[in-house]
Amino acid sequence: MRLVVLGPGHPFRGGIATTTTAAVAALRARGHQVSFLTPRRQYPAWLFPGRGGGRDPEACPLLPGSEAVLDPVFPPAWPRARRAAQRAGADAWLLPYWTWAWAGCWRYFLAGERPAVVAIVHNPADHDAGWTQRLAARSVLSRCDGLFTHAETLAGRLRRDYPGLACAAHPLPATATGDFLDRATARRALGLPADGRVAVFAGLIRPYKGVDLLLDAVASLPAASDWRLVVAGEAWGGLGHRLQRRAAEPDLAGRVRLDLRWQSEEELRALLSAADLVVLPYRDGSQSAMAPLVLAAGVPVLSTRVGGLAEVIEDGVNGRLVAPGSAEAVAAALAALDRERLDALAAGARRTVSRLTWSGYAAALEGLLERVARGGGS
Repeated sequence: MRLVVLGPGHPFRGGIATTTTAAVAALRARGHQVSFLTPRRQYPAWLFPGRGGGRDPEACPLLPGSEAVLDPVFPPAWPRARRAAQRAGADAWLLPYWTWAWAGCWRYFLAGERPAVVAIVHNPADHDAGWTQRLAARSVLSRCDGLFTHAETLAGRLRRDYPGLACAAHPLPATATGDFLDRATARRALGLPADGRVAVFAGLIRPYKGVDLLLDAVASLPAASDWRLVVAGEAWGGLGHRLQRRAAEPDLAGRVRLDLRWQSEEELRALLSAADLVVLPYRDGSQSAMAPLVLAAGVPVLSTRVGGLAEVIEDGVNGRLVAPGSAEAVAAALAALDRERLDALAAGARRTVSRLTWSGYAAALEGLLERVARGGGS
């Protein structure tokens, strides 16, 4: 098929950019002709409360044939970008949906003559979305011809909300490249104790991800516990200051290390190599690109039972699942995970990754694209 993929890629960082880039590469590997139209910028500063404008040239590769023509918040740029998509003469267009900030741009692409369009739905609406953000999401997704997502739980919801649209799902594979380190080497490099258990939270830190609950959980462990926690990632807004104040309290003395900045791929690999466990204490959410990356490193995951995480994290096989919103549940799970149990779950993590491949992901996406292309666009 001849395809156009629109969405973030090099030089931007974050899960949407890395997974969109990986999807383009996987579709090309299956023989499809894929044009990749990327942004000149993702967000203005007032929409992105992080540093560096969301850029990191090392975060994902610059694929051949990429063309930086998109700008989600500058409408005068939209006609040129749409003409670039139309020139490709594609059988279908693919675009990611995850935030209302792109809704106006996507609606422009969906208007008028076009081929079939499939949205890769990372989130059906922004986390903590109000009615305006939900309306923005519906205004985009209802105009698509197909919806692809990363969890059957979410696909079922989309089928109910958009009954006339074709839907399909496949779990996200890992996007990391390069080799992981042995644990002893990684811990020496990071200045972590060689003995004892190390839990890690890594990634963009937002309120819905529940890092504050994780700090409370570690604080409630017995004083003799050998668990140490590393929280590594960029915190949005004032959340970082609140976490720093909490980590400085006496009940967390010597138990927590905060590194509140964006982690490069190399730094993230080192963290995962040093970890006995990664914790995803989300209050809510649809899925996580971190989970398959962690499993690919052979590290088990302690996650809350939200969204599609339970479709990737198998309780007692490659990790543990607990109720969301409960520091007590996280603490109890940590206390129960001795070295023997962690080793067994790590073996399960390594087995899991074999079923999460980009080839399988692209095949599932290809099946949906063929269905909607046969039905025609609007």
